[in-house]
Amino acid sequence: MLPDSAAAQTRLVPESHHARAKRKPPSAKAGLQAPVLAQTTQEQPASGAEELDLAYGAFQRGYYITAFALATQRAAAKDDPKSMTLIGELYANGLGVPQDDKKAEEWYRLAAARGDANAMFALAMFRMEGRDGPRDRVKSAKWLADAAKLGHPIAAYDLALLYIEGEVFPQDFSRAAQLLRVAADAGNPQAQYALGTLYKQGRGVPKNMHEAVRLFGLASVSGEADAEVEYAIALFNGDGVARNQSLAAGLFHKAALAGNPIAQDRLAIILANGLGVKADPLEAAKWHLISEAAGETDLALDDFVSKLDAKTQAAAEKAAKPWVDAIKRTIAAKTREISSAPPRSEAAAAGSPR
Repeated sequence: MLPDSAAAQTRLVPESHHARAKRKPPSAKAGLQAPVLAQTTQEQPASGAEELDLAYGAFQRGYYITAFALATQRAAAKDDPKSMTLIGELYANGLGVPQDDKKAEEWYRLAAARGDANAMFALAMFRMEGRDGPRDRVKSAKWLADAAKLGHPIAAYDLALLYIEGEVFPQDFSRAAQLLRVAADAGNPQAQYALGTLYKQGRGVPKNMHEAVRLFGLASVSGEADAEVEYAIALFNGDGVARNQSLAAGLFHKAALAGNPIAQDRLAIILANGLGVKADPLEAAKWHLISEAAGETDLALDDFVSKLDAKTQAAAEKAAKPWVDAIKRTIAAKTREISSAPPRSEAAAAGSPR
């Protein structure tokens, strides 16, 4: 039996939308496909939808000046909140117009006052990031709650994380599970993984490994690496699902290639012992060295590698070297970033009551 994943113990749920955006910023054009406007395009009203489609069609094709003109016309003529949100997004990202957080927030507020959930979510991100004003997690949480009430899946997901965190709100796993269900049912893979974790641990919901594995499976289809690891472990051990070690090995390999150290470690175990796949000592040693560089420890694999002949060990080290070097560079960059970050001010802390 493979050991359980440590991911659920060290990081209960994936990062918030805000944290992921900071960790891996999208290109200007790619960013427009996600959070705010991806939701908006799915929620267009039937009446006047053709007019609104013109603005979003221009926006999605990169004709930002045209999108701005069409959205402005519709906002003035129809008092349309979705057009107002689009204008806010254009100002927020400096697309077709000069970047202007103040104007972006003004348009978002106009749209939010008219009930647009995407504008509410955008305002939550503005307060979370400290754009056009100080960072304020309490106000951000309020906007997230307003958007979540209207069924905004990403807002529901981020709000759930705050209930799990227990800083802005008292910790409440039951409420977090309710919010995660909203986002998971809308197809959000991070929420599916997070809700699966709660079912696995029995936090806020009755412990149910079958439901946990079902959710891990759904999230893994979207490439959520942590979910792939959890699903692969369940498949390998036959826990909550029929055992399928070869499929588990494939999932571990996919997540390992994506840089997940737990997957790399479990793949090394499988390859070292020939479990569900043909034994491959060299590949096993390679993945062990890579996962070890990322912080995973496995004494049994240490012993396995130490007993390999010198030629195999050298080949494994050579194969692992590009990965290990990249991991070291990433760790060094993070260390520099942390050491150069200014100390958190009292004003910033005021927005995060405990």
